Amino acid sequence: MDLTPLDVRYQEFPTGLRGYQKEAVRSYLARVAEVMEGLIQENEGLKERLRALEEEVARLKEAEGELKRAVVAAERIARELKAQAEREAELIKKEALAAKDQVLREAAEELKRLKGEVERIRQEKALFAAQFKALLQGYLDSLRHLEGGS
Repeated sequence: MDLTPLDVRYQEFPTGLRGYQKEAVRSYLARVAEVMEGLIQENEGLKERLRALEEEVARLKEAEGELKRAVVAAERIARELKAQAEREAELIKKEALAAKDQVLREAAEELKRLKGEVERIRQEKALFAAQFKALLQGYLDSLRHLEGGS
């Protein structure tokens, strides 16, 4: 059974032979009714505050859930970016090694070609020197022959 401040304020009591003084009972019931009204108002205020706090908790839980999802997504993206960067670094490394090997092969081929060229030039020089020497020897022999025959 609910009891309201109005119920307390206007409660009637039967009177007996030596019953309570009506004014004292009325005064006390009025004070009780006032206290009840204050408690009821306070209770309603607390209920309203509780509803507001529960709504705030629900909103914060939802925001927390969204934040957790965002963190999980950020971690996943970070892992994917790291893996992609590692793959790209490995590819760049392989390309650099292949380029280095190609440069070394080309340098070795160029060195071999230049050595062959140097050897060919040495041979041509030796041949030219021998032919020139032979030519000079021929002229010298002709000069001696001319000097000796005159």
